[in-house]
Amino acid sequence: MSNPNSTTSESVLAAAPEQPYRTAFHFQPPQNWMNDPNGPMCYNGVYHFFYQHNPFGPLFNKRMHWAHSVSPDLINWTHLHSAFTPTDPFDINGCWSGSATILPGNKLVMLYTGIDSENRQVQNLAVPKDLSDPYLKEWVKHAGNPVIDLPEEINPDDFRDPTTTWLAEDGKWRLLVGSQKDKTGIAFLYHSDDFVNWTQSDSPLLTVPGTGVWECPDFFPVWIDSTKGVDTSVVNPSNGVKHVLKVGLQDHFKDYYMIGNYSPEKEHFVPEEELTLSTLRLDYGMYYASKSFYDSVKNRRIIMAWVHESDSEADAIAKGWSGLQSFPRSLWLDENQKQLLQWPIEEIEMLHENEVSFRDKKLEGGSLHEIQGITASQADVKISFKLANLEEAEELDPSLVDPQLICTENDASKKGKFGPFGLLALASNDLTEQTAIFFRVFRKNGRYVVVMCSDQSRSSTKNGIDKTIYGAFLEIDPQEDEISLRTLIDHSIIESFGGGGKTCITARVYPTLAIGGDARLFVFNYGTESVVISELNAWSVKKAQMNVETP
Repeated sequence: MSNPNSTTSESVLAAAPEQPYRTAFHFQPPQNWMNDPNGPMCYNGVYHFFYQHNPFGPLFNKRMHWAHSVSPDLINWTHLHSAFTPTDPFDINGCWSGSATILPGNKLVMLYTGIDSENRQVQNLAVPKDLSDPYLKEWVKHAGNPVIDLPEEINPDDFRDPTTTWLAEDGKWRLLVGSQKDKTGIAFLYHSDDFVNWTQSDSPLLTVPGTGVWECPDFFPVWIDSTKGVDTSVVNPSNGVKHVLKVGLQDHFKDYYMIGNYSPEKEHFVPEEELTLSTLRLDYGMYYASKSFYDSVKNRRIIMAWVHESDSEADAIAKGWSGLQSFPRSLWLDENQKQLLQWPIEEIEMLHENEVSFRDKKLEGGSLHEIQGITASQADVKISFKLANLEEAEELDPSLVDPQLICTENDASKKGKFGPFGLLALASNDLTEQTAIFFRVFRKNGRYVVVMCSDQSRSSTKNGIDKTIYGAFLEIDPQEDEISLRTLIDHSIIESFGGGGKTCITARVYPTLAIGGDARLFVFNYGTESVVISELNAWSVKKAQMNVETP
């Protein structure tokens, strides 16, 4: 794809030595604040990505704009001018999150939350000014906005983030809007014949007491027997689909999801497991406000999320920017139909270079092996571990049911039997700085339990940084399956995928020593039992093109 106008390279804006935490292959704006992904889509062969943006500084501001970027491949991006700005009575105090829908006839509409002149959250509609423009640079807001007003008895701050719509068999469009009342999370359901006049259904799609406001809901089908994506309007379970309802719990700043059955006739969703704080999460680290879309070109569902900073506001001001997007992931239902799998999109391979690989390497207890020959601060690493003599595994304290607590109490420095083993990423020469992504294997009630951890406690010598240790269970049987890890390392973000994408953990880190060419990468085993690396493949990841449209 050629750039829409003359462009300047982002590298002109931020020289690497002065900006050690800017990424090479993760999406981020040239400068200032970014949060939620909005309206991602593929339209006429061009990928569009919108996002919440404060164009005036690196801190959050309620009067958000919709920034807009385009790409031929979800890797290389051109930043355009803002698509929506808060200029009308129905969004004068902010253009907040929303979603795209491609209608029959290849028409395109965008629904988004506006903060109106009375500081109420209302839902608005916009369309491209010129569908023949491949970059859809200009948008027109509907003169009759808002198309959905604030429901009675709902707090004006608690009604936002319309989903992508779906077309039911009755010929009506449906959408969800996130909300709450008296701490009960709500997914309000609306229907429309014409996309302009919307009627609230008699009852919400789902409510769950005690969960607080639901932000950035996402509702989509997944095949029960395929890794391919499904168009959002495939709704009937008889077609071989289940549905996923994802909600962001603002009180906890985490994305949770439920798998279940959607009945279009009853207009209601029955999750297989109720939403609680131990419900499945898309990512057990720093990952929020995710948004998925169906990519009809490659027949897949893709998801991206806001990965916020974990340093201070003063650091954000000094950097001049805040916020990243996760690397795009393909998403599908695991063959056990109990959870989603996520995996970096295949396009990352166009950035691969300098492959390093080896097989069948035994890691004795207490050993460390450096992965040399790649750029440790920009890397993609895949490892598979094979374990033997599992009967020697430690017994897990039955009272320990929170995997994050297990990882915190047993960080990377604590020697066990099977574990910790995994990767030391962004490590300094003397290992003063390191981020450890690792596994531990325990026995519990006659079965084996695998815990996956991401330990940021030694990630930086800097103070004033959130160095929380993350952890999650990995639902595999190490007797039957090898334990695999894939990790994307990109200067200040580390995304890790355990068990082929069953468990994902994203971390933000800010090393002061392990920067650029001074960063090192190791595979390690600090347990007393040996493990075997059955296969390791690692690559340097080249810098993606991030161009900026000039007037």
